[in-house]
Amino acid sequence: MLEGIRIYELKKFPDERGFFAEALRKDWKNFLGDEWIVQANISYSYPGVIRAWHRHLRGQVDYFLVLEGAMRICAYDEKTGQLDEILSSEHKLQVVRIPGHYWHGTKTVGYKPSLTLYFVTRLYDYDNPDEERRPWNDPTIIDPRTGRPYDWNKPPHK
Repeated sequence: MLEGIRIYELKKFPDERGFFAEALRKDWKNFLGDEWIVQANISYSYPGVIRAWHRHLRGQVDYFLVLEGAMRICAYDEKTGQLDEILSSEHKLQVVRIPGHYWHGTKTVGYKPSLTLYFVTRLYDYDNPDEERRPWNDPTIIDPRTGRPYDWNKPPHK
């Protein structure tokens, strides 16, 4: 994995009513370090929707928690050419930490929409957003496994 990317498996506490799980706790120092969340956002995406590529250059870190559906979360380091793919879903509750300086994005996979709660370490600045963007199909983002431009739509079985 790229340096700084971490996955924290959440613990579910089931009972006859359903389950309870903690999404983030300030005392999870092994996962959060000294970072803390200043904003929480909700993203709902239809199947097949790609939200990529973007990055944050002022120190923002994103924490993704997929609550419904499934999502492929990718991070790309253009300096090294390394690319990480993480599959996260409602069936495997986890928080995925992505340092904002990596190009990153998501795709809703499967047959149903995804609902994602994501937390960030910097407030969104409407007048001067910390966001640099590239098209989702940018040919300069290379898949290190194939040596070709990254294909968000490649079949998972190939």
